[in-house]
Amino acid sequence: MNDYTACDATELAARVRRGEVRPIELVEKAISSIEAVNPVLNAVMHPMYDSARAAARDLPDGPFRGVPMVVKDFDGFVKGEPFTAGTRFLEGFVPDHDSEALARLRRAGLIFVAKTNLPELAILGTTEGRLKGPARNPWNPEHSSGGSSGGSAALVAARAVPLGHGGDGGGSLRIPASACGLVGFKTTRGRVTMAPDAGEGWGGYVSWGCLARSVRDAAALIDVMAGPGAGDPYSVPPLERPLAEEVGAPPGRLRVAFTSGSLFGKATHPEAKAAVESAARLLSELGHEVEEARPEFDRERLVRAYLTQIAAGVAVEIEEMGRWVGRKPSPAYFEPATWFLFQIGRHLSAAELQQAHDAAQAAGRSLAAFFSRYDLLVTPTLAYPPVRLGELALKTIEKAALATLRAIPAGPALRAILSQLAGTSLERTPNTQLFNQTGQPAVSLPLHQTADGLPVGVQFAARYAEDGLLMRVASQIEAARPWKDRLPRIVAA
Repeated sequence: MNDYTACDATELAARVRRGEVRPIELVEKAISSIEAVNPVLNAVMHPMYDSARAAARDLPDGPFRGVPMVVKDFDGFVKGEPFTAGTRFLEGFVPDHDSEALARLRRAGLIFVAKTNLPELAILGTTEGRLKGPARNPWNPEHSSGGSSGGSAALVAARAVPLGHGGDGGGSLRIPASACGLVGFKTTRGRVTMAPDAGEGWGGYVSWGCLARSVRDAAALIDVMAGPGAGDPYSVPPLERPLAEEVGAPPGRLRVAFTSGSLFGKATHPEAKAAVESAARLLSELGHEVEEARPEFDRERLVRAYLTQIAAGVAVEIEEMGRWVGRKPSPAYFEPATWFLFQIGRHLSAAELQQAHDAAQAAGRSLAAFFSRYDLLVTPTLAYPPVRLGELALKTIEKAALATLRAIPAGPALRAILSQLAGTSLERTPNTQLFNQTGQPAVSLPLHQTADGLPVGVQFAARYAEDGLLMRVASQIEAARPWKDRLPRIVAA
């Protein structure tokens, strides 16, 4: 089909239903598109072309029947396909089952054509891992596609596929969405199950979801993924109706707070400020009540809690991965920063982890009070435009410090280094983590571009469980300021 790159997933599925195109044709188009752009983008971790062709011959009659998509090499298992999590440690590991959320995608008729590149263990906000190398931004390949779902974002933005799977534990959907000019939707905590292999990720911070080019695709894909699994530790109020039905529905007159300030950092780039201020004006023009305001919380306590939880989560993940592959973890398998987090996580006290939980829960109550006054909070998704590759990489002196200390038990000195190393990253990506800690839904929309054509996203956060409200207002904004015709420099033919 000649206009494949112009169609979102909803349109492609409609054409399959009408008999205008066959699933195998879409698979072949996706494969040729990936092959055309990937030599520049380096977004693929593992191609799944043969299994995709086989799947196209016998598909369930779901809402996305015949639509190709890519799957991040993390955030759930795909049966019979290598699972690397971006690390050499898992070399040779192949799961024997699908995670339930990914099985739901298959039952919806979606076809997985590739697994995508990510930073090691999905830790960083830029995809520049040692295992596969950097995933490049299709708007400018000298810049990062973001992280941790950077490979998925690069291929969706380049129009190679209409949808990308990913997860978000600190912004890992919204960060690459902002960097690549996409819709990145983090659902309410517990909206999408992690069954059967996990109850939660990173102490409840992680939500699985998607990257899309349209709001309607994001809504419909979460409809497919959403729902509890047996034994899930969280119970979120069910959606009042499918999210796809929220798209285009009037949101009503909303009370909107906006801030161009940095939530966990210190500064905001003028382009990010301009993006939020423009979004605030648009919301006012659409009839909403808009004012500048931001929630109050203990920033230092929350940053410390975030770093504590991530270190604990990484330690648990690595120990569990060791059981999968029957190998003992050692620094030879991991990047220095990952191994450093592992060392920190192994030596944290139970009291420190509980303090992190308490801090996140206190923030949840504080934001609940804030959202009793406002329906939405609008911020820059990132505090800066997409970073250049290498900009967030560890400097030589930092690598040396980690190499020296990586086998030493954690203590105050190591935690101080951890905070210092995290400072650089959080300064660029400071606005997403809060909503992972509180469990609230948030979406990044591609509403702005810099003078040199780089995307800048705007983040919209709502009350806990109000995913539907986010989809209503996101679709209203998309209709008022559409972005579907913007094309990056690297785009599939």
